[in-house]
Amino acid sequence: MLNRRHIRVKVMQSIYAFNGSASDDLLKPQKFLLFSIDNMYNLYLLLVALLIEVQKRAETDLQKKQNKHLATQEDRNPNRKFVNNELLHLLRENKPLQDQLEAHKINNWELDDEYVDVVFKAIAKSDLYASYMQTRTSNFKEDKEFVVDIFKDIIAPNDKLYDYIEDKHLTWLDDLPTVNTTILKLLRKAKPTVHDHYFTPRLYKDMDDKQFAIDLFKKTILKTEKLNKEIGQKTKNWDADRIADVDFVLLQMAICELKEFPSIPVKVTINEYLEIAKEYSTPKSSIFINGILDKLVKEYQEANTLNKVGRGLL
Repeated sequence: MLNRRHIRVKVMQSIYAFNGSASDDLLKPQKFLLFSIDNMYNLYLLLVALLIEVQKRAETDLQKKQNKHLATQEDRNPNRKFVNNELLHLLRENKPLQDQLEAHKINNWELDDEYVDVVFKAIAKSDLYASYMQTRTSNFKEDKEFVVDIFKDIIAPNDKLYDYIEDKHLTWLDDLPTVNTTILKLLRKAKPTVHDHYFTPRLYKDMDDKQFAIDLFKKTILKTEKLNKEIGQKTKNWDADRIADVDFVLLQMAICELKEFPSIPVKVTINEYLEIAKEYSTPKSSIFINGILDKLVKEYQEANTLNKVGRGLL
């Protein structure tokens, strides 16, 4: 679920926070870094749980209509296509997923059920729902396409849900695109019979990624003085106040990665930090960072100090 670019973003945020503190203790910011990454999984569980709760809300709505004193024929014999959606039932009945929801104490939608109503009503009023409910039966493929569409077009862009997520954990806003993409991939590839842990993906691709996060954070912090000296030599004509704080952190991380991580290709490192700069810093930051890194890489190559292992890493 977690990719290397998102790991770099998390490290950037943690270094930025550390630089703004008066403490020299690395343990607390490192714990914050790992907590921030681990908490991304809670956001995944929260959004998957919302799908389940929306289906439950639909079921409750049908029961209320059936129990009305003056129930209509439609109320007594409602279209249960949404309630019977096979993919939503697959989520609801997946035991490892239910175990994870319980273990991580994902009970938000019990406490804040008004957001379930908001999403359910948005779905019920949509053209997607009207089109889907024109028939009373469907196959797994149709059910899956409907769930994918409502997640992509109604749930993911919902403003009230976005505000709720922001209020709960500020770092979740950065996680949201990655988590939404993960959920959509899982929904699109789902089959009537999936392995038990299909809906509980691993947060890290492997343990190397977790170690990468820790190493990048620690090495950048511990080599700050040396990294700042290199940056200073390439920005002599720049007023220090004109360099955005985020740009400085990204340069520190990029230079550290170029010199301390021999298995990561130079082009990958440069491209990753340019993309992060475009998203998190000023409009001209990527041009500035690219210029500095380009000069440094040429110097490292001439001095043969780029310790890269493997073909094509330069």
